[in-house]
Amino acid sequence: MADGKITREFKKGKNMKRILTGDRPTYDSFHLGNYVGSLKNRVKLQDAYECFFLVADLHALTTHFDKTSDLEKNIRGLMLGNLSMGLDPKKVTFILQSQELEKLELAYILSTLTQRTLLERQPALKEKLDQGEQDSLGLYQYPVLMAADILLPKANLVPVGKDQKAHVEFARDLAIKFNKLYGEVFPVPEPLIGEGGTLPGTDGQIKMGKSLNNAIFLTDTPEEVEKKVMSMYTDPKRIHATDLGTVEGNPVFIYLDAFASDSDKQQITRYKELYRKGQVGDIEVKKFLVKILNNFLDPIRKRRAQFEKQPELVDKILREGTKKARIEAQKTLTEVKKAMKIDYFV
Repeated sequence: MADGKITREFKKGKNMKRILTGDRPTYDSFHLGNYVGSLKNRVKLQDAYECFFLVADLHALTTHFDKTSDLEKNIRGLMLGNLSMGLDPKKVTFILQSQELEKLELAYILSTLTQRTLLERQPALKEKLDQGEQDSLGLYQYPVLMAADILLPKANLVPVGKDQKAHVEFARDLAIKFNKLYGEVFPVPEPLIGEGGTLPGTDGQIKMGKSLNNAIFLTDTPEEVEKKVMSMYTDPKRIHATDLGTVEGNPVFIYLDAFASDSDKQQITRYKELYRKGQVGDIEVKKFLVKILNNFLDPIRKRRAQFEKQPELVDKILREGTKKARIEAQKTLTEVKKAMKIDYFV
């Protein structure tokens, strides 16, 4: 990472499909559930596609408009999380959303093509309002800004979970509508639904979540991992180590299967057999899981520590990525205005 050349030239002309994905910035953003659900796939995608990664600080304002003092810390935290996972700035263009000014202009243009009643029917909007979020115009127009996120770099694919597919469909509809009215400018983006499943929480809930206090974070220390694993939910019917145990649906064994290296799989098979027969206790299996998880997390911790010592490099990666993305954004916006015949004096 010290060679100075931290970004790459765009390869759109080499028939590489373009991907746009991103997250709202939070400092300790990622947990093991995120890894299973999307991060593992994200790292693989960077080798097959031209990847744009959005640090969505404007989207954060729709629900955290009163916490802007935390944004700088959270932006850097999100960058550290992605770099520590192995995303390579030579392969990924990182973009700070608020600094890509062309996006706001495109979002306004797209809003003129958007029916108010369509926005009012958003399931996500109703959900947020039911949760007590402020009924702001920013929250109301969230899908339009997200469509601009996708269409401005002319993304072909958008990796999302099934619960986010509707946002991509919204962007698709706007691309189709624009192209029909003004001519072919935007590729029609497709959702790329990852194959990653969900990881149960340490308390046995069906899904791990930061707000549920049942997550193991990629930033957790070895001691924190051990504490969380040793208190994990297992088989509620099993009182003694000699009781017959259930492996299926048991969070401890789900974690073992998800994070074990090839060299550990034989031992996991053995533990499953012993557990079913009541010949091994939860404590022994959990201690083995602690070892597995810390072996998985150690390289991530090491990469994060290296980048934490170089905040200027992290800032440079984001600044240069944003600069490159803006060049592409300006090209797209010029095409949009020309197609609409509002490119006066240009």
